[in-house]
Amino acid sequence: MATAAPPALPQPAHPEMDSFAQRASDSSDSSSHEGVVEEKHQASLKSTGRRKHDNSDGLPPDILDPLDKASLSSRSRTFRTSFKYLRNLTSRQVDDFMASYIIYNLDWADEAAMVAALGPSYRHRVGECLRSYYGVLNHLCALGSVEKMYIPPLMDKRATVLENQLLYERAIARSIDLQPGDRVLDLGCGRGRVAAHMATAIPGAKITGINIDPNQIAQARKFNVERGLPNEFIVRDFNDLPLPFADGQFDAFYQIQALSLCKDLPVLFKEIYRVVKPGARISLLDWVSLPAYDPTNEEHAELMRRVKPLIGAVGTPTPASLENAVESAGFTVIKSENASQGGLQSPLIDKVDIYFRGVRQMILALVKLRCLPPHFKTLIDRLCLDGQAFVKMDNMRLITTSYWVVAEKPLQ
Repeated sequence: MATAAPPALPQPAHPEMDSFAQRASDSSDSSSHEGVVEEKHQASLKSTGRRKHDNSDGLPPDILDPLDKASLSSRSRTFRTSFKYLRNLTSRQVDDFMASYIIYNLDWADEAAMVAALGPSYRHRVGECLRSYYGVLNHLCALGSVEKMYIPPLMDKRATVLENQLLYERAIARSIDLQPGDRVLDLGCGRGRVAAHMATAIPGAKITGINIDPNQIAQARKFNVERGLPNEFIVRDFNDLPLPFADGQFDAFYQIQALSLCKDLPVLFKEIYRVVKPGARISLLDWVSLPAYDPTNEEHAELMRRVKPLIGAVGTPTPASLENAVESAGFTVIKSENASQGGLQSPLIDKVDIYFRGVRQMILALVKLRCLPPHFKTLIDRLCLDGQAFVKMDNMRLITTSYWVVAEKPLQ
């Protein structure tokens, strides 16, 4: 009996994906295809002294300290672990992940819409959605170079996405004057990779990370314990105040792209003010809408509707609203600027988008050949949706996810 020929695979987005596509058509064994995906991943990976309160942040990638790179995870191991996790998701986990996107069509500023969509206990429902969202998203991001789940500021045009992350994290350490023995609070700590970098680069520093997602906290604890780091991680919704820390417990504070998940920024920063010592510095990197954005402009509004779910934003802060929240709590703002060279992140956003569109092409081929479960298509389609809308908004200077605020708690 004649056997139908396997369906033609789509043309790979990069030449180095050819062998991956070929092997995908040769076998239907799931463990074999896990190796195929790993081979494609490996192919894609080919394509300091400090002064107190030093604000000079030019850090070319060719002088990255070995301690910076020592904090990195094994890319192949991380890829395999996340791939297995995603392959074994239940239908309920996939459905909850997709349903969680409802919150990104809402905004904290419109409480009536929140109540209409999510009910009177909308804050609790937002928390549930965030856990469902990040419990899956962190593994999707770990298939590429954004395991830390943020696209960094463009610190150096010669650097990769991962190198720009390391460069920016070094800039954080300098801006908060991180020293051996310091205790630092990391709000929205993710998988604990940034905390590991901080404690590796500045031996003796101890980072306390909080995050709403138990899945990420478990990974953060395991990763940091394996490296013998003293960091600790707590499952906590930072909208649930007060935070479980003593007055003046921390020498410094930082967060990366978590503030749009905060319902009340002024209240949160009053709490941050309470838990840091006098003289402590705080560093904030987050997304903002910029002055050029006009919500009455149909094109702008449509782009915003598409991009907010992509970047996981509930609130829509502005530079002014961030500064006002920080200053109203009692901090003095020292730096308030777009941290990207030329004010644009689009070169890095585009790199990430191109990579994941290549991954999508291969995953769709394997799903079509029934080598991967159908939910892989659902997940990768959602992840890759509207990447170019993000690039466009950045190029139009309507938004950025690299707005940087540094502030200080007065000594008195």
